[in-house]
Amino acid sequence: MQKLLLLGDEAIAQGFIDAGGSAINSYPGTPSTQITEYVMKSKEAKEKGIVANWCANEKTALEASIGVSYAGKRAMTCMKHVGLNVAGDPFMNAAIIGTKGVLIVVADDPSMFSSQDEQDSRFYGHWAMIPMLEPSDQQEAYDMVHFGFELSETLSTPVLYRIPTRLAHSRAGIVRREAKAQNEIAFPQNPKQFVLLPANAKVQYRTLIDKQADFTKSSEESGYNKYIDGSDKKLGIITTGIAYNYLMENFKDGKCPYPIVKVAQYPLPYSFINKLYDECDEILILEDGQPFVEELIKGFLGKGKKIMGRLDETIRRDGELNAEKVAKALGMPVKTGAPIPAVVTNRPPALCQGCPHIDSYNALNEVMAEYKDGKVFGDIGCYTLGFNMGAINTTVCMGASITMAKGASEVGVFPSVAVIGDGTFGHSGLTGLLDCINEKANVVVMILDNEITGMTGGQPSSANNKLENICIGLGVDPKHIRTIVPLKKNHEEFVQILKEEIAYNGVSVIIPRRMCLVEAKKHLNK
Repeated sequence: MQKLLLLGDEAIAQGFIDAGGSAINSYPGTPSTQITEYVMKSKEAKEKGIVANWCANEKTALEASIGVSYAGKRAMTCMKHVGLNVAGDPFMNAAIIGTKGVLIVVADDPSMFSSQDEQDSRFYGHWAMIPMLEPSDQQEAYDMVHFGFELSETLSTPVLYRIPTRLAHSRAGIVRREAKAQNEIAFPQNPKQFVLLPANAKVQYRTLIDKQADFTKSSEESGYNKYIDGSDKKLGIITTGIAYNYLMENFKDGKCPYPIVKVAQYPLPYSFINKLYDECDEILILEDGQPFVEELIKGFLGKGKKIMGRLDETIRRDGELNAEKVAKALGMPVKTGAPIPAVVTNRPPALCQGCPHIDSYNALNEVMAEYKDGKVFGDIGCYTLGFNMGAINTTVCMGASITMAKGASEVGVFPSVAVIGDGTFGHSGLTGLLDCINEKANVVVMILDNEITGMTGGQPSSANNKLENICIGLGVDPKHIRTIVPLKKNHEEFVQILKEEIAYNGVSVIIPRRMCLVEAKKHLNK
């Protein structure tokens, strides 16, 4: 079969195309974005009529994929780890209704390279009681898409497919399988399956519980989890996903002297773990992320032999795993590069030269300087870098700027200004603005419209060319929906608009609109 050199993300995308996938519905979020982009750009996917959509947010994306499942076809939804919080409602219920043919790919970000936290998606999968897959390399990333769909359809369950940043964005060769045809439309035989009225939900939940033995059996028999024997029983090692590669990097001949349980599928293969525990004096757990397996193992095995990992900080609890950290945990020599010269200093990320947000923040800073106790509530996007300009006071989660501004204003903070991008507004800002309107909150909402979802690489903004109509439809007084082109020549006009809307006791929306400079350059080069 054909061999390809692919990123982990791209291997998953190609696996989706080859495994008979019919639709991929996602919301962009680093490090998952390239999966959906690969399918969108694939000539092969277009020829097969595969649907590939950027949705308003992760919740709507997963719900669309559940709709594809209802029609009997295979679907994938991709997001970053914090996006799973947004998709939490359909995610949990997808497990109860026994959704078939759906893979939920979640890219975690240990060390927070582009994220606000390090949460580990495996806790979500364990909570939902569904199978999880965690490939160790690009070939497994490709193969597991095929396996994941088969597992999902055989056991009537959605499957959580977890990858970390390093696997998503590193490249290796993969061998393709023969492509599979898409499923024909076939509706559920049980007419109650997708109807979660309490009486039905109780039955469905009991069914999910009864499936757990089958999930564990598959985990122990599929071949993705392995017991690899070793001669030195002083230590037994449990690895998960890419952590197996970090372990093997420390042994030039590829032979670790210690017994290993290689975990790439969940629930945990307890028969392998029991064997390791019985044979070895101590246990070391290697996982890229939070101590998910370690917590389960300590609860499962109880007190007795020493179990080491992130909980006791044999491996530091925060940050990305790597080969050097593994070597240190094994008591092996750690190789480090030359120290960084003192002349080299960190340069914090900054908005691009000529970015429209700079002009917006310059105007906002000038006006807010007049108010000792005024606050600006920020959001998730390129414009978060306005913090380095002293322009925003908070960044919590997608859409929180508007609702935090509302809450603060209602207890006396004035002026209370929210700053949100057009992409984030479409993702999760509309409902917050509706709350402001319903409660007649005294807030100014600035929707920084650069006509693109800039932070994740230039995907279309779901609210593009609709912002004014959306705000009017929600109930904002049209007289207090103001637009301006953020440029230096318009600075004084911008300042005046801000002062007028802050003086207005009610909900104001200001839309500074100018195309992202990076996106504008793309248009010039066409």
